[in-house]
Amino acid sequence: MTDKDEPQNAVVIERRFNAPVGLIWEMWTDPEHLKAWYGPTGATVPVARMDVRVGGTRLICMEMQTPKGPMQMWFVGEYLEVHKPERLVFTDSVSDENGQLVSPTQMGMPEGHPTTTKVRVDLQDDSGGTKMVMTHAGIPSDSPGAAGWAMAFDKLAAHVEQQDSR
Repeated sequence: MTDKDEPQNAVVIERRFNAPVGLIWEMWTDPEHLKAWYGPTGATVPVARMDVRVGGTRLICMEMQTPKGPMQMWFVGEYLEVHKPERLVFTDSVSDENGQLVSPTQMGMPEGHPTTTKVRVDLQDDSGGTKMVMTHAGIPSDSPGAAGWAMAFDKLAAHVEQQDSR
């Protein structure tokens, strides 16, 4: 899919990280790294099962504390493109802990939220750092999902800095 083919309904976030492309690739493809940063502020990722190859699947559990106690949201997807270390494309759908699709509205998402969305991550060397462009097609740019991605990338930047200081 080329840029001109992207739907209007998409979150597009560009960030630069002071880390090599290979490290940012690992942040997206290594379950232990993903657990450290994925999700909005306050969310944890107790489960990240990832078979990073075309046709491979991913199952992610995001957990947040709410006034009623912990709440879990599960997401399942399939890897559509894996071009190490430049591009990663995968689908994303709300699911149960077994990877069975769940209606987005059952999870409190707005009416009309698509059952399956698509995430594309493009990485490019930028003078020793990495320029990352993440496009999440199917999510409105003014949605809570957009704010969640922005928070996650702040967590990603902090996690990358921790790796550099080791």
